[in-house]
Amino acid sequence: QVHLVESGGGLVQAGDSLTLSCAASGRSFSTVAWFRQAPGKEREFVAVVTSSGSSTYYADSVKGRFTISRDNAKNAGYLQMNSLKPEDTAVYYCAARFGGWTMNPDEYGYWGQGTQVTVSS
Repeated sequence: QVHLVESGGGLVQAGDSLTLSCAASGRSFSTVAWFRQAPGKEREFVAVVTSSGSSTYYADSVKGRFTISRDNAKNAGYLQMNSLKPEDTAVYYCAARFGGWTMNPDEYGYWGQGTQVTVSS
């Protein structure tokens, strides 16, 4: 069993940076991803990192601004968010699975409780 806990969200101004963390307990996971959900919208893919950390993929909306990483020794994942925009405002979720990477949230079996990120203009 895997239990995920996110941290690091908060209220920031446009242009600021935040780093989200995802601490996992239990088994080591293969794929770690971040999703987000804004009010009234569906949950959307943000970024994913493969088991070795050597491959990463991003949504076009965050490419060049966000960086996903992981520390397998600590069983943790991270999302560095730079140049934040008001449209980045959402609840951010860490997700994990024991298979290969995917952008489909339905294929992730483990989720954190979410952390709120609010970006003011």
